[in-house]
Amino acid sequence: MSGTLLVGTGSEVRSVPDDDFLQAIARIPARMASRLAFMTQDHHTVRNFAVVDMPRQRKPLSPGHIANVAGMDLPYVSTLLSDLEKRLFFLVRDSSGNVNWAFPVTCTTTPHRLKFSTGESIFGA
Repeated sequence: MSGTLLVGTGSEVRSVPDDDFLQAIARIPARMASRLAFMTQDHHTVRNFAVVDMPRQRKPLSPGHIANVAGMDLPYVSTLLSDLEKRLFFLVRDSSGNVNWAFPVTCTTTPHRLKFSTGESIFGA
């Protein structure tokens, strides 16, 4: 099914064929699979924990806190955090080594606010 997209640039809006967009969308699963291929279950556990716990704590998460709650050794958690941070998309640590950004949440002030059905709120990354 072929259609059109409305693309806005400045005050101009124009119609363009949606073929390129649909092809790019179709490639997303393969691209994401290759980006996630390095992640073990423990990587997912640490990252998911950061995303869930940061809105609860409303402050950056220390590696020690993550290790304690996840039941993992601190050096191992530090290695996992380094792996995730190297990939530039998954999380970011502050100068003290605490996780302050785990997509899609952050403790850093941004123009984006997220509010969850649980009542928790935090800035959006």
